[in-house]
Amino acid sequence: MNSKLLQQVRVLDPVSGIDQVADVLITDGVITAVETHIKEISGDTVVQDCQGHILGPGLVDLYSHSGAPGHEQRETWSSLLAAAANGGFTRLAILPDTKPPLDNSAVLAQRQELQNSPYLSLPPCSPQLYHWGAFTIGLEGQQMTELAELALGGVVGFTDEGPLCNLALVRRLLEYLQSLGKPVALWACDPKLANGGVMREGIQSIALGLPGNPAIAESSAIAALLEVVATTGTPVHLMRISTSRAVQLIESAKAAGLPVTASTTWMHLL
Repeated sequence: MNSKLLQQVRVLDPVSGIDQVADVLITDGVITAVETHIKEISGDTVVQDCQGHILGPGLVDLYSHSGAPGHEQRETWSSLLAAAANGGFTRLAILPDTKPPLDNSAVLAQRQELQNSPYLSLPPCSPQLYHWGAFTIGLEGQQMTELAELALGGVVGFTDEGPLCNLALVRRLLEYLQSLGKPVALWACDPKLANGGVMREGIQSIALGLPGNPAIAESSAIAALLEVVATTGTPVHLMRISTSRAVQLIESAKAAGLPVTASTTWMHLL
């Protein structure tokens, strides 16, 4: 019997609401005790001081940009999976903005074949890989991909590289995707209003002499998108939320019963 005692580790469990510093006893790979202090252990138990460390469920990266395929000089699948495992991630969903983009079933099959290849160097406890399918061919925001084929092939959901500005196309996409039962993730932003801004428009952008991105670039796009969701009834997830006005619009939409969820990025939490 192999056992290990993690002393004074911060235990996080969002499901049960636990957030405490405790001792954790692991026996044959299974957590058998979580107590403030564990004193009675067998003589062959490996004791590890874990002050400053966190123990919790595996993290999930829903929107992972991968260098592979297409930019292996920057990142390979092996290096991506190793970095994810070292960071505590157990599941990764790869975005379709690779080279070539994941906009057809042949590219999906190629990825799945590589993923299951015995020649792929995997870290211990390698994260599970999932794949997002593209909304549009070439990620160009013009023509829909063969969504049903991609769904049948096993994509986890659908998204695109940038915001979709053609609301008629968005409506057709949501109407078509409703029957497929796959998650739909959209980034709402008006590129013309954003106008290449590199930070939020305001006093700071003026002081620094940097082009500003006005909050209305996000909020106006979200308002329009929510009207389309109200018409189609298709569940939608809004990514990269970064303004208080956007949060207000989403809260109002949810209160009205629209099937909308949202998330932000870690960069917007700094």
